[in-house]
Amino acid sequence: MELFTKYGYAPDKEAIAHHLELIASGLDQVVSNDVLKECFSIMDLTTLSPKDTPSSVRKLVEKVNSFAVDYPNYPLPASVCVYPNFAGVVRKTRKDPQLHVTTVAGCFPTSQSFIEIKLAEIERAVREGADEIDIVLALNSFLEGDYDTAGKEILLSKECIDKVAAELGRPVVLKVILETGLLVTPERIADASFLAMENGADFIKTSTGKVEVNATPMAAYVMCQCIRNFYEQTGRKVGFKAAGGISSAMDAVSYYSIVSTILGKDWLNKGLFRFGVSRLANQLLSAVEQKTVTYF
Repeated sequence: MELFTKYGYAPDKEAIAHHLELIASGLDQVVSNDVLKECFSIMDLTTLSPKDTPSSVRKLVEKVNSFAVDYPNYPLPASVCVYPNFAGVVRKTRKDPQLHVTTVAGCFPTSQSFIEIKLAEIERAVREGADEIDIVLALNSFLEGDYDTAGKEILLSKECIDKVAAELGRPVVLKVILETGLLVTPERIADASFLAMENGADFIKTSTGKVEVNATPMAAYVMCQCIRNFYEQTGRKVGFKAAGGISSAMDAVSYYSIVSTILGKDWLNKGLFRFGVSRLANQLLSAVEQKTVTYF
């Protein structure tokens, strides 16, 4: 039995396509400077390049620090997202603790390693200063149909994070990347969504940005429907993060509209909704300012 049936959910491809068409047709009525600024405020401003260095990461964070002075009428991004070895750089460089330190961990982007190695990296990332940890669903187990092992890895990751976070006296968020472009079907995306949420994910996230197909409106729609059903049955609110290929202001507004339509206003904040982006910040700034802005 598919896991999604446990939560009273059955993906309907035709209905999903129809609703996405309706959302797309209404984007001009949704977009506004306020919405664009909201999208800016929920960004995990991301740099995950082989060329990242302490200096380049520090420069990005310093840009965010100066942004508050140069653009006082804008919110800060939600976080800066980096590889685990740069967590301390972000934490030491940021001026405002409201700017979170997000790190990918657990052998990102493939999750192809031993669970002991993944947990060691996760623990080190939290100790180095991460406020949020993004891990990848173990597709080596999930695609084999071994949901127990895939789920157990998420649960162990959550337990590891919570233990270290309690020791350090600060909360740390777990986001689980489903890599929806490799799951392909709405049914698999739904199963992965519920599996991650059942095992402690605070957020479910579309993609690593490192495969051929990353975030898509269809995947986002299914994931948000799963979040809604999970909330209705358990009372626990899980966040949604869209990542991979979101590079234009209207891309952001599209995902904003999907979340708004399915989950409602309660999810339209950085506590429950994020974008993982590297190029979007300048596009949002340009759209609001009505001129080309290349700040980041």
